[in-house]
Amino acid sequence: MSDAYTTAEAEKPGSSWSKKLFRTFILVASLIMCAELIWFLGITPFRPFSRIDISGFSYQDHETLLAYAGITSRSSFIFTNTREIESIISGMPQIESVRVFKRFPGRLEINLNTRKASAFTLVESGGVSVPVLFDRHGVIFQIGADSMTETFSDFPVISGLLIEHPVPGMRIPARFFPLLDELDSIRINAPELLSAISEIRIDRKSSEGFDLTLFLLHHKIRVRLSGINENILRYTLLIADVLAARDPEITNLDFRGAVASYYPQGGYL
Repeated sequence: MSDAYTTAEAEKPGSSWSKKLFRTFILVASLIMCAELIWFLGITPFRPFSRIDISGFSYQDHETLLAYAGITSRSSFIFTNTREIESIISGMPQIESVRVFKRFPGRLEINLNTRKASAFTLVESGGVSVPVLFDRHGVIFQIGADSMTETFSDFPVISGLLIEHPVPGMRIPARFFPLLDELDSIRINAPELLSAISEIRIDRKSSEGFDLTLFLLHHKIRVRLSGINENILRYTLLIADVLAARDPEITNLDFRGAVASYYPQGGYL
């Protein structure tokens, strides 16, 4: 009797309906999951990027950059080659380095480091002086003022460079790279020192070597150096302040020897 009762209970209509409902739920859930996987893995990566993030670029609008790199409204995760995009963007004179990442399933990330001006010079073009900006590696990345005009007050003009027919991407001679590297270091660590100088003139003394002449902004003293760094510049400006206060007739200061020399107006320069 007990076995017969158990069998009868198992075959009740309510119990059978619950099993069918559970099986239906499992089937529907499995179909939904399969559809989501097919969409996520098989369709979305082939669709155009839903989001493109660009950081570190201010020279042009993002649409111009994307067009230059060959990224269109149809570019997708599957068919986008990040190394190829990096190679193309690296060819832009304003870009120092670039990294491109694809974030599955539909996002593209472009991280840029743009070139920072360490100095600028002036060249004649059409009868007018045109600023030419270059970074610490000596790469010319901008010709003309444009949106960079406000940065000219951050560092002095470099004169004495012979640059014929400059174009973006061109490099100045390698012998000037150490000078640019020092100026960039001073610009980062002690920008107030550069703000006291209106011009740095390169005086060539041989095919490879050169001296420097600094034209100070607030004094008529011109300073001649064989090299420059933050310590030398700080000491030079201090001595110039002291001498200018002591003797207004001093106009020339020479730090190229073991002992600093100064001259009245009409001296060595």
